[in-house]
Amino acid sequence: MKNDQPYPTISALQAALATGETTTVATVNHYLKRIEAATDLNIYVEVWAEEALQEAERQDTARADGKKMGQLAGVVVSLKDVLCYAEHRVSAASKMLKNFVSPYSATAVERLLKEDAIIIGRTNCDEFAMGSGNENTVYGPTKNAADPDRVPGGSSGGAAVSVQAGTCLIAVGSSTGGSVRQPASFCGLYGLKPTYGRVSRHGLIAYGSSFDVIGLLGREPADLALVLSVIAGADEFDSTAPNRMVPRYDRTSSEGPKKIAYFPDLMHSDGIAPGIKTDLENTLEDLKEKGHELVPVTFDLFDYVVPAYYVLTTAEASSNLSRFDGLRYGYRHPEANSLEETYRKSRSEGFGLEVQRRILLGAFVLSSGYYDAYYERAQKVRRLIRDRLMAILSENDFILMPVSPSLPWKIGAQKDDPVANYLADIYTVLANLAGLPAMAIPTATGEQGLPLGYQLMAANWNEAELLAFAERLKKA
Repeated sequence: MKNDQPYPTISALQAALATGETTTVATVNHYLKRIEAATDLNIYVEVWAEEALQEAERQDTARADGKKMGQLAGVVVSLKDVLCYAEHRVSAASKMLKNFVSPYSATAVERLLKEDAIIIGRTNCDEFAMGSGNENTVYGPTKNAADPDRVPGGSSGGAAVSVQAGTCLIAVGSSTGGSVRQPASFCGLYGLKPTYGRVSRHGLIAYGSSFDVIGLLGREPADLALVLSVIAGADEFDSTAPNRMVPRYDRTSSEGPKKIAYFPDLMHSDGIAPGIKTDLENTLEDLKEKGHELVPVTFDLFDYVVPAYYVLTTAEASSNLSRFDGLRYGYRHPEANSLEETYRKSRSEGFGLEVQRRILLGAFVLSSGYYDAYYERAQKVRRLIRDRLMAILSENDFILMPVSPSLPWKIGAQKDDPVANYLADIYTVLANLAGLPAMAIPTATGEQGLPLGYQLMAANWNEAELLAFAERLKKA
């Protein structure tokens, strides 16, 4: 589906609003028409059209009266269906929470609203953010706008397609192991996963608490930089969000040649699709021609990355999802006649198969006799991975890697093969295991008309340089 953005950047949109070339109401109406035209892609699970138009009218009136507008005035944003928005439904794409109305807003959502962002709806995703293709959802799969027979990536697949199909300017998603970068890459977008703790997790439905971050998807690094400046920072409701200064990411520039580490072994791996491998080789050559230093490094822990990630995240998921028991809130089976039946029937029907699989895996690795053998060892591997990546980044500005070993697969092709879905995360989970910032960067369109790209990782809290370098590459 062709993207149709009359004002493709935040700066262009706000300039048009300031001169009267367009209005906020006209902008919102444009996006609502795009949503209607894209219904076959199954992007949104709920659209807040009336609220969005009311807010647009308020902003147009305020602007006409000469009132000061927020940094995101007129910017239409979509929310992944795992972010709480007061007095609005949020379901994590699960039957367990299908009609749940949040009593409060996530801190990131509050900060968006404070700066006059317009939230247009909530987007489809993998259930409780567990998946790599946006197929594990009670609402049915979202389709890739580049090829509706293929997945858009996951778990923020709906978020990615909401920007790809031109139904909003910015999408807010979440990443536990690559759920922003992978769908961004599959849909030809920029996708930013900030440092763990850079954005408060308050109001984000938890999957793996020591991995989860709120991320952003868009068409311009400068747009992501501005939005990150708004939502980042300390929060009294989240102890993992430290009291560190938030720079103006949108005012940072990148200068001089950079040292970029890469893993030569990946270039010769049989597990990477030929088109992706060729694109990576072209990217490295292009960066070299632009004067940047490419540094080959070794990393001998790839075999342990996916096992460690899934041991740890399923353990945390098992704990986090224990609260959904059919008693306090969430789906409750109508025919349960005892406490045991309430637990068993409510959770068996409320959770999808992939969520049940991960809960069981997590309960297993945390059980007596297996905790030391699996969970404790996985934590040690996580430390080794983090230390190794930090050592590389102490001598280099960035690490360049593929985002995914494969192109977007056909919807349903991996439905009965969970291991194939898990292995799709092999290159993205590194940043989440180590808590590092990383960004998907689009490059080209492959032979099948599918987007191609790569990712860059940076040292902790170095989003400013990451975003500035991405903007520099785009302009070049």
